[in-house]
Amino acid sequence: MMNSKMILYAVLPRLYDNRCTNPVVSGSIETNGCGKLAAFTEKALTAIQQLGATHIWYIGLVAHASQTDYSHVGIRPSTPAIVKGRAGSPYAIRDYYDVDPDLAKDPAQRMEEFHGLIERTHRAGMGFVMDFVPNHVAREYHSDTKPASVSDLGEGDDPQQVFSPVNCFYYFPDQALRLEITSPEAANYHEEPARASGNDCFSPHVGQNNWYETIKLNYGVDYLGGGAQHLTPIPTTWLRMREILFFWAEKGVDGFRCDMVEMVPLAFWRWVIPQLKSRFPVIMIAEIYQPALYEGYVNAGFDYLYDKVGMYDALRAAACNTGPAWAVSDAAEAGRHFGSRMLHFTENHDEQRLASDFVVGDAERAFAATVVAATIGTQPFMLYFGQELGERGMDAEGFSGVDGRTTIFDYWSLDKLQRRIHEGAYDDELLNEEERKLLHLHARLLHDICPLTIISEGAYYDLGYAQSVADGFRHESHLAYSRYNDREVLIAVANFSPDAVALGLRLPAHAFNAWPLRNNVACRMTDLFSGDFSLVAPTHQAPFPLTLPAHSCRLLLISPLAS
Repeated sequence: MMNSKMILYAVLPRLYDNRCTNPVVSGSIETNGCGKLAAFTEKALTAIQQLGATHIWYIGLVAHASQTDYSHVGIRPSTPAIVKGRAGSPYAIRDYYDVDPDLAKDPAQRMEEFHGLIERTHRAGMGFVMDFVPNHVAREYHSDTKPASVSDLGEGDDPQQVFSPVNCFYYFPDQALRLEITSPEAANYHEEPARASGNDCFSPHVGQNNWYETIKLNYGVDYLGGGAQHLTPIPTTWLRMREILFFWAEKGVDGFRCDMVEMVPLAFWRWVIPQLKSRFPVIMIAEIYQPALYEGYVNAGFDYLYDKVGMYDALRAAACNTGPAWAVSDAAEAGRHFGSRMLHFTENHDEQRLASDFVVGDAERAFAATVVAATIGTQPFMLYFGQELGERGMDAEGFSGVDGRTTIFDYWSLDKLQRRIHEGAYDDELLNEEERKLLHLHARLLHDICPLTIISEGAYYDLGYAQSVADGFRHESHLAYSRYNDREVLIAVANFSPDAVALGLRLPAHAFNAWPLRNNVACRMTDLFSGDFSLVAPTHQAPFPLTLPAHSCRLLLISPLAS
């Protein structure tokens, strides 16, 4: 049975078990290799499950534009000028009904290998999550594998219409696409009439900083006509995207991480999610960045929303000492309105790695932020693959330069991960001391601590408001909160400063009205990371003494002694 607190392990299969030891910048798949779906063996999945995962989000499963030629298996090759990187972006979908051939040991059997991955993931006791990219597709989108009964996107469009609710794309009649990019191959691609680009670039002139490799899908919104919505009758794109969701859900997919949901009309989600959920018990995760819109997407049927501009931004700033720790409490309070709907994370494929030189620069120093993200509420938590080993994202892989991110555009391999995989052994023999410690800390947090009822279901009580500078508590650098139920209390205290601290934590009298503790009565206190325990008598009448190393978070479980 899955833990009631969802732990999502996000992984890019292209990189996961690529065993190339000397990848070259902008290398081809022949030179640099590529991870395969088959690498997610029973042993691999057990290792992920033992890290604490209840679900795996496999990134980049759907066929996307690439510079690798698979014409020998009936796939139309892409024009290199409009592919970012040799491997291409997983978000420039080439065929919504196909599995990316890079990921198959036998590209001709790629769908069968996909089915096998679903079965193995389920046998390992985890849910299977994949991307749904609703806003845009690759410029040369064409489905080679769609069911015969399905019409392709753009099939039947009138390209002489800038906008029509029955068109799938937006067109610029009698105007050719002008790619204002640095690629010397740009002249090799011709598109006429030009179509709007995926980042809402409604112009035939597309620059280097645009999503030039994608085209925008038309959901019945006339952006050049003042944003008027033409939703009756149901726009063509709505019908075709519903077919795509049903296609994958019928294969046993347990959930969809939906890309850039704000760029698609809310009305579409209100229409399609109830239909999808009436047939399939799927979870829906929204990548979203505008808090003012959260309510609408929850009401539309999304189960979880990215908590990026709230919790992630506050924790990153606190960990980097560029923002106050109290902002994390504010983010937690803001998210309470949505209960467990906000998905917490401290890394993902779009953000820079915590251990990179652009963020904290040291994975162990950054771990306190991850502890807070995973324990401050009942919300699900997402771990990005390699984070558990301190992956730094400081390679210059090709299209992705040294930017603190792990590339999603290039064929590459990750040294730390390969030493962890150890040719399929999944042990820690080849890890250094720091990597081994990080791996075990993440497993302790996500596999052992997060499933505790007090974390997965307990209530939240902020302790920061009661703290006094006189007791050593600095609101800029220190964070304190509690989780509780009718049996025990968890006290969490984080120190984001570079200095160790001894402080006196004040426990408000009001808290004892909610907690199952009596004032100044002996209790058992267990440090959930070290396992050490002691007898304490929590009271609101005097500060509770605590010591915290620099860049650390302590989780203290306090239980009344049996009467």
